Amino acid sequence: MGYLLLVGAIAAEVAGTTAMKYSEGFSRLVPSLLTAAAYVLSFTLLAQTLKTLAVGTAYAIWAGVGTAAIAAIGVAFMGEGMTVTKAAGIALIIIGVVVLNLGGAH
Repeated sequence: MGYLLLVGAIAAEVAGTTAMKYSEGFSRLVPSLLTAAAYVLSFTLLAQTLKTLAVGTAYAIWAGVGTAAIAAIGVAFMGEGMTVTKAAGIALIIIGVVVLNLGGAH
């Protein structure tokens, strides 16, 4: 159940960060409210996740997968460029999360 909650926390964080981009510095009401609601949901789900998963593992997965997802969304939907350096960074994030899980950090 912990990993399912973590997936929800990551999805909410990614939604909140995406909405933040469209809030234009919190000058647009609806995207700003969506950002706040998504982050409240994300932190709530992350807190529930910590009941069953180690904090280091849960936070690393939440931050790493969220970062990689936002970078991919930026490239796919927001016109950001993909460079070799950016691709390598995303790959390193994913590798780090896999290593944490394989290493028994949970």
